Amino acid sequence: MSDQCLQETYAPHNACFGCGQANDLGLGLQSFPEGDEVVALFRPQDHHQAFPNVLNGGIIGSILDCHCNWTAAWHLMREHGTEKPPCTVTMEYTIRLLRPTPMDGPIELRARVRESDGRKVSVEATLTAGGHVCASCSGRFASVPPGHPAYNAW
Repeated sequence: MSDQCLQETYAPHNACFGCGQANDLGLGLQSFPEGDEVVALFRPQDHHQAFPNVLNGGIIGSILDCHCNWTAAWHLMREHGTEKPPCTVTMEYTIRLLRPTPMDGPIELRARVRESDGRKVSVEATLTAGGHVCASCSGRFASVPPGHPAYNAW
């Protein structure tokens, strides 16, 4: 893995709550390409809990959404042979909370592309904690054209 995450490399001024490196109050997710997957380690803080030692479902949704979105952007960059990824947005995503997610250690996210038409990308991901897959995600993400509010927002 690179020493610098995708977010730091391509969007250091992004203020997104989930993955924006310029958001001091955000989650600060950092995603790294690893072969055909994009991986992240997230270390939850006490204020991220739903109840003692269990991660809040909304935080789970946020980090999976951002991680899958960056996986789609990374894929499109490689697919089109560009020097930076296009700005992508979430079209839809589904989170499946499979078991309580413990907060007493790192949380690993792994995402991979399942399908791409050159603009829209389908991604699947898992969230693992304490040696168990605790949540999964599937979603569709799209690069945005000029005129879209997110265009060049990174």
